[in-house]
Amino acid sequence: MKNKKIILRDIGKSSFSDAWEYQEDIFKKIIDQKIKNRSSDIKMETNNFLIITEHNPVYTIGKSGNISNLLLNDDELKTQGIEFYKINRGGDITYHGPGQIMGYPILDLDNFFTDINLYLRKLEEVIINTLKSYDLEGFVIKGETGVWVKDNNGLSNKVCAFGIRASRWVTMHGFSFNVNPELNYFKNIIPCGIKDKGVTSVSELKNSNIEMNEIKQILYKKFAESFGAKLVFEN
Repeated sequence: MKNKKIILRDIGKSSFSDAWEYQEDIFKKIIDQKIKNRSSDIKMETNNFLIITEHNPVYTIGKSGNISNLLLNDDELKTQGIEFYKINRGGDITYHGPGQIMGYPILDLDNFFTDINLYLRKLEEVIINTLKSYDLEGFVIKGETGVWVKDNNGLSNKVCAFGIRASRWVTMHGFSFNVNPELNYFKNIIPCGIKDKGVTSVSELKNSNIEMNEIKQILYKKFAESFGAKLVFEN
């Protein structure tokens, strides 16, 4: 029996390191349960989680990222009060901070579908469908992971970045959705290593501050629809 329930936890504002440790603990417990199931006559269902947070200002770079895409040195990072982490996800460098929805799905894909490419496409679908609720047209670009929108000049700007890790079909890390962030932080990096495209946010596109709880509720609904799941809020 596949468990299509996803436990939703909004942990509020957090440091990146605390959220990373929190994810790793859940991730490991799910994998441990899968390993136990292989050698046991009694199979226990594995849990799925969606962790939501907002981070303090931080730059993170994936295991295949190019450090030259960080345009600040250590002293400049300290002066500006920005943390920096090399982490175990895919993708290059990006920024996380207040005004972003950080979504960390820790899913056992054996409960849904064992296809990493489809998983990424489903995450993109969630964001695209959330944007539709704000009369914004999100799209994907072949060969690039992420969700983009056109600005008034017809140029493509990224509104949501993705970077994941998976082991034994269990996922972690996830997406950073620009709702009301301070976009100037992106000027200190080459976001995702892409030089010819920009970064935007829902608030910039709508020229209005976006109510975070409202957009989260829409995102949760779209997430459940895309994954054919039931989200259960848990403190």
